[in-house]
Amino acid sequence: MFTGIIAEQGRVVEVNVDPAKDSAVLVLQAPQSSKDLSIGGSIAVNGVCLTATGIEAGMLYVDVMGETLKRSTTGGLKPGDSVNLERCVQAGERLDGHVVQGHVDGVGTLIERERQAQWERLRFAVPQNLAKYIAEKGSIAVDGVSLTVTAVSDAAEGTPWFEVGLIPTTLTETGLGAKEEGSPVNIEVDVLAKYTERLLAFDGRRQQS
Repeated sequence: MFTGIIAEQGRVVEVNVDPAKDSAVLVLQAPQSSKDLSIGGSIAVNGVCLTATGIEAGMLYVDVMGETLKRSTTGGLKPGDSVNLERCVQAGERLDGHVVQGHVDGVGTLIERERQAQWERLRFAVPQNLAKYIAEKGSIAVDGVSLTVTAVSDAAEGTPWFEVGLIPTTLTETGLGAKEEGSPVNIEVDVLAKYTERLLAFDGRRQQS
């Protein structure tokens, strides 16, 4: 489990894709995140929970299966790209963000950003099937960064969107500060919304029977 508080900006060194096995191995420069990380340990890379398969001199190796390559922005990474890194939370620590599983629900797109005096407003388009889980003042993870939703599109709009406000620390300490309009991002909605929908679906079936 993660909290969406980014600990380090890593860098992609190699992307080794194996089409035959429908998988890839990422080599990441991660001097801080690789410290005390054991092989088999979990790390979130741009919000995607991955398993460390090798650690060497500040370099981190992670395996990525085909499903993850297709359902997240991971498949589009290339050498030199910056990535948000977060180690899994330890029991007893404060949850400074919100509960983030590292299970990306889909890919959104940055469609607008506006600089304010001390912060920036970013608007992201999201797939139609995810819009219902995103609520104003709710939590959302964008490329693994825990953020508060400041505005959402009307339910009737054809292209759903949501907005967030980024403070200077978030702009400088995560990759969101360098995102250009049109850039894809990993989206993980609040897991509580998904569980609520599932529970209500079963409750509705019981009432009908």
